[in-house]
Amino acid sequence: MDRPIPQLNLDDFRSDSAAERDAFVQALGNAFSEVGFVAIRGNLLNWRIIDRLYEQIQLFFRLPQSLKDPYTLPDGAGQRGYTAFGKESAKGRNVGDLKEFWHFGPDLSQDSPYFDRYPKNIQVQELSSFNPMGQECFQVFQNIAQEVLKALAIYLKLPENYFDPYIAEGNSILRAIHYPPITAEPKDAIRAAAHGDINLITLLVGAQGGGLQVQNRQGDWVDATAETDEILINIGDMLSRLSNNRLRSTIHRVVNPPRTQWHLSRFSIPFFLHPVPDMPLNCLAHLVDEQNPKKYPDITAGEFLEERLKELGLRE
Repeated sequence: MDRPIPQLNLDDFRSDSAAERDAFVQALGNAFSEVGFVAIRGNLLNWRIIDRLYEQIQLFFRLPQSLKDPYTLPDGAGQRGYTAFGKESAKGRNVGDLKEFWHFGPDLSQDSPYFDRYPKNIQVQELSSFNPMGQECFQVFQNIAQEVLKALAIYLKLPENYFDPYIAEGNSILRAIHYPPITAEPKDAIRAAAHGDINLITLLVGAQGGGLQVQNRQGDWVDATAETDEILINIGDMLSRLSNNRLRSTIHRVVNPPRTQWHLSRFSIPFFLHPVPDMPLNCLAHLVDEQNPKKYPDITAGEFLEERLKELGLRE
């Protein structure tokens, strides 16, 4: 049986062959138009750094709750630092997801116009390598995301570097997630309820563990898994708005494991690529016509993010 998630190699886009680049652009655009998810491999994936971050996040989540709780930012809407188990819920739900997580953001220079607009990263005192490994991994994902957006810009008939100024100092987030063992019947809660991502694109490491499902065009849930040398990438709501739904922000979820696996933890590392808050998400004019009327009102990325944080229960 064919996998429901298309597989591509990012090295094809970085090739000197125009034919390989063009084929990658078309295949990527088609995958995001039809499925919304794609599995990517390539030399930009630095697994040494990613594996070392996995080691650090497992150490962090093993810390006593009394040591993790002080890393929660009051009034921070979970944008940096630690968010405790059950705090976040999907849009439209009042049941918390069965997870705890940590957020790394970009390290900006003090002369950046966004230095005082973004929350500051929080330093974990108990683990000296935790924050340095988080920032190394952040940059790895930033580089991959930039290449993917260059290919998507070409697919959308935009200049190849269209997204570069918007993402260079964007408010992106690297999230380290721990889904703890399930110790009692979870009632209506699952590890991550059905949702679409807020941002431009998401890069996910950790789909090898199972549980991630994507809703296809027929409304059926299909398993989304990656090979050990792949990451999954999906479209977020911001890019769906910008492209007037040419690119699909696909609903996905993380379901609870079979009862025989309740005693196991699950870890994943998604990277949510956000642009600068001033980026307009207005539907691109050349993607609006009589057959495809404008589907969304004008809004900036910052305004849209604030709306969604309130819907997620992270902002009052």
